Formats: sequence, C-alpha cells, structure tokens
Amino acid sequence: MIVVFGGTGRQGGAVARELLRRGRTVRAVVRDPQSAGARALAAAGAELVKGDMEDAASLDAALAGAHGVYSVQTFEGPDGSAGEIRQGKAVADAAHRAGVTHFVYGSVGGAERSSGVEHFESKGEIERHIAALGLPATVLRPTMFLSNFAGIGPARVDGELVLTLALEPGTVLQMIATDDIGVFAADAFDNAAEFTGKQLEIAGDALTGPQMAEVFARAAGEPVRFVSQPAEALRAFSEEAAIMFGWFNDHGYIADLPALRASHPDLITLERWVAENWTAPAK
Repeated sequence: MIVVFGGTGRQGGAVARELLRRGRTVRAVVRDPQSAGARALAAAGAELVKGDMEDAASLDAALAGAHGVYSVQTFEGPDGSAGEIRQGKAVADAAHRAGVTHFVYGSVGGAERSSGVEHFESKGEIERHIAALGLPATVLRPTMFLSNFAGIGPARVDGELVLTLALEPGTVLQMIATDDIGVFAADAFDNAAEFTGKQLEIAGDALTGPQMAEVFARAAGEPVRFVSQPAEALRAFSEEAAIMFGWFNDHGYIADLPALRASHPDLITLERWVAENWTAPAK
C-alpha cells in the first residue's frame, strides 16, 4: 500500500492515478474527503484518509501499515516556502517513524544547485532532511510543468498571437507533463532496488522560445510571434519569477532527455500537450 500526499493536486493526482492503473493499493491523504478531487480519487479506487501535514498524529495514522510514500508539498500555501519546508519535513519524519520501505519525494530540477529560487531552495532543504533521516528514498526532480502554458501560453495582441516569455531566444527550457511524473514515480515503486538512493531530474521535452511558438502556431493554424522579455521585467510582478527565469537563461535544467526518452519513448511533448489541452484565443 502506497500513501500519496497531494492526491487532489496536479502532481500527486497524476501519481495516484498511475499507481492505481498499475494495480497498486493507494491511500490518498486529503484535507477534505468530500471535495470533487477527493471523490474522483475514491471513484478511481483510492482509499481516502483525512490528514493534515501540520498534525503529527494524523500523519502517523495515515502512514500506519504503509509500504511506500509519495510526498509532495506546495509553496503556494498560507506560509509560503516556510510552510512547505515544515510540512515536507513532517511527512519525512512520520515515514521514518512508520518504518516505510520506500519514500519517493517530488522535488524540482535544480533543488541541489543553489539556484537562489526560493521554491527550489525549499525543496533542497527537504531533500537534505530526508537524507539525514536515512530514509530509503528516491528523489524525483521535475522540470517546468507543461500545464503552466495554460496560463502563460500565447495571447492575442492587436489581432496576432504572441508568446511572451522571459527567455533569451537561444535558451532551451526543459519541461514535463504531470502525467509523466506519475509514470516515473510508479516506476520507482515498481523497481525499488534500482531507484532507492537515486536523485533523478526528469523532463519530456526541451525547446527554445521560438520553437515553442512554432508548436503553438501549428496548433492554431496561424503564426505565433515569440517575444523575448527581459527576466528583470518580471520583477514588478514577482521577484522570485525574475530570479527563476534568470536562472533558466544562465543555467537551466539538466535532465538527460535522450536517456529518459530511450527508456520512455512516449513521454509527452509540448506538441502533444498543446494538441490535447490548448485552444487559440478567439480573434
């Protein structure tokens, strides 16, 4: 039985669904068992348990009898990255107390490389805590989520489609679909001897901004112009976003995409994600 945190979110939900598809017994820790996301998980075959990552007793109850744990937290809660760190450490501590056989943590690419991006650094701190506990663990480090393009995809400006990103034209950005995070997590549980003790950066595609614009243009059936925005221009909106896109330009993710594709030929590309999830804004 594998306990999945964040089961009603994008990443945890993808992990829970893939584990269920492979015939695994899944216990999803949720705050509200009556939420639409929780009910969907239950309908798919997951056991629901009400839990709170801020409450050690509820964590101990949720992990009772667990073989494995998939742990993921968000930095978008009320306490930001501090809350994420606190909750990530609490789940790891509970797994240690429960004697869990395999702990899989959903981190982020670059968490170990002093990026200066707050929500990368927070995950790095949780990674180090997991290692200090001596948990039999696998760390997955996803790159940028393809689903982010639902919010930052091309917009219509004066009649034309424009993709504006704070990426230099030659910067290659690695990205991944959350469904594929579920695949890698399920692989880790299926092949514990191979994955335990490993840290794996994962991606499904890698494109420059102009190449992304071409993908959207094919889907839209009309041109999409790429505009390279200076990362500093994001600072008024978000200091952290400015630092992150600056890091993308100067350093970037380092997933071994050829090796990942060799073992998983069906990794979801931006082309496929766009075809299945994106519609061009109306003229």
